[in-house]
Amino acid sequence: MTLKTILLSSFLAVFVACNGQNQKPTENKPEQSVLTSIGETVSGLGKNIDCIFQDKNNAYWFASNSDGVYRYDGKTLTHITDKDGLCSNFVWTIQEDINGNLWFVTRDGVCCFNGVSFTDYTDTIKKAPRGKLNYKTGGLFFGHSNDICFYDGKSFTNFYIYPPTYWPSKKNMNGPYSIYSTLVDKDGNVWFGTQEKGVCRYDGDSFTFFTELGLDKAAVRTLYQDKAGNIWAGNNGAGLFRFNGNDFTNFTDENGLANPGFLKKLKGKEGTLARPWTMNEDDNGNLWIGTIDAGVWKYDGNKLTNYTTKDGLAGNSIWTIYKDKSGVLWFVTDGEAICKFNGKSFTRFGFK
Repeated sequence: MTLKTILLSSFLAVFVACNGQNQKPTENKPEQSVLTSIGETVSGLGKNIDCIFQDKNNAYWFASNSDGVYRYDGKTLTHITDKDGLCSNFVWTIQEDINGNLWFVTRDGVCCFNGVSFTDYTDTIKKAPRGKLNYKTGGLFFGHSNDICFYDGKSFTNFYIYPPTYWPSKKNMNGPYSIYSTLVDKDGNVWFGTQEKGVCRYDGDSFTFFTELGLDKAAVRTLYQDKAGNIWAGNNGAGLFRFNGNDFTNFTDENGLANPGFLKKLKGKEGTLARPWTMNEDDNGNLWIGTIDAGVWKYDGNKLTNYTTKDGLAGNSIWTIYKDKSGVLWFVTDGEAICKFNGKSFTRFGFK
């Protein structure tokens, strides 16, 4: 179990949260550009890089789980920390709302950046009224210890996915229902990857849980829908699962790539697909699956190919696979190095 896994489970992971009881995020005009005058110019990234995000102005943001965030506009790399208003230097994910504001999920809450300054919305989200989840395109999800909060660009609504018969612990209201990943599919269904309750699908009226074939053995760390419409779920120990519209199958088991020993002894193993951590798809329709202990796998619909440090990757622990607006795949490896894939080979990314 990694330190990041422990921290994520203590905060209700993967989504977002930020403070300011009656404050509302700034609604940027379409022509407004983000002017980042805060932060310090640096020559390189720090350690523990969690993710990459490209904003509406095509600037790249790199989140560090200890060292704040970095912004790269193609010329200048700027380091931004809690000294500049960020609510924590332990940043896990970055999202952008329909108004062009950036939201940073951190260990201590979530804050919103309007291009000029940060605002903390943690308390606002925790205290938002409960109601039915009415998903709207472009909305964001924020997780916290009591519920899940949905933000549609104007207002916040809390909801929960656990059944009425579930009596949560006061220390961890969600417990096994804690959310580690989310996906909105092409039909508008919302999918949640949980800590110990498999995958949950919300169709606008009801929640359906899928726990078969080991989906509930560990946290579902990643969810992805490919171009063909298949839903993929990566379980941290039980492997990769595929949903064809009717039911799930264990893709890892089908291909003989399981590691049963991990769930018993928490020991990783090379050449396996037991711990998918992140997924994406390239412009050619190849699915890329990053594992936390065995490099990255490419699936072209017929063949699986495993890439590791022997093939040019900077590390075998893949924290994030991000696809930018140009279709380039970025791989965050071991939290310390970033590789790009040009269609043929991996190259380590550096700043000029």
